[in-house]
Amino acid sequence: MLRGLEMIETYLSRVSDIRWADVAEIIIISFLLYQMLVWIKNTKAWSLLKGILVIAVFILIAAYFEMNTILWIVKNMFGVAVTAVIVILQPELRKAIDELGRKNIISSIMPFELGKGTAEGRFSDKTINEIAKACVEMGKVKTGALIVIEQEQSLAEYERTGIDVDGIVTSQLLINIFEHNTPLHDGAVIVRGNRITSATCYLPLSDNMQLSKELGTRHRAGVGISEVTDSLTVIVSEETGKISAAYEGKLERNLNGDTLKEKIRTIQNKPEEETRKRILWKGRAKGER
Repeated sequence: MLRGLEMIETYLSRVSDIRWADVAEIIIISFLLYQMLVWIKNTKAWSLLKGILVIAVFILIAAYFEMNTILWIVKNMFGVAVTAVIVILQPELRKAIDELGRKNIISSIMPFELGKGTAEGRFSDKTINEIAKACVEMGKVKTGALIVIEQEQSLAEYERTGIDVDGIVTSQLLINIFEHNTPLHDGAVIVRGNRITSATCYLPLSDNMQLSKELGTRHRAGVGISEVTDSLTVIVSEETGKISAAYEGKLERNLNGDTLKEKIRTIQNKPEEETRKRILWKGRAKGER
């Protein structure tokens, strides 16, 4: 009984010595470990981690039975193994660092670009309507399309893989670009502001294993570019004619014209007053007889 009380007293004395910095450190480490496990589960690193665990169990068994030769080999190969893991996971590590850089933590605290926006945002409502109209029309006749809408992060790297267009966004132009058997129909179109900058652009394919197997290259390219940039990608399926949108590595399927417009408006960055006026006008219009 006395021993138990002494243990409790010792534990409480140690707890009283914990500083607020120690608590913050524990929370930060726990959060980082959780995020790392979530990231590993959605990449090829998950299979590699399971393989490493098997090797670790084998090494523990070797250490228990004092297999000195095996332990010597493991000790001398450890540095090479770490380098090999980094090389194997280079695409996943790059993607993770890119995603961390796109969190915009500093800009959310100190907005350096307050004066950058315009009254209509990154692009006008007319551009949104033209893109939605083109996608609906192409969906009816099952014309495949891939439209990447630039946000803050530049897509110049992918523009260089295509052909310069530099035309105002209109539904007729988009439909003509993606028309079958035309020189520009294969690949992606990149939209910056109210203009189509390039066509036939090549995009990186997503290696997300959670994507449906029925999705083709067009959808994987749309998700892939949304994983490495902050762009929004609109995809029209050539097989089904259904409209999808990819943003931040997530794919939203079976959109119609109205839901597609709302999805694009989420990155329009329109001033709050203008957005409120549009919502009030829509509500008033619905209430009128």
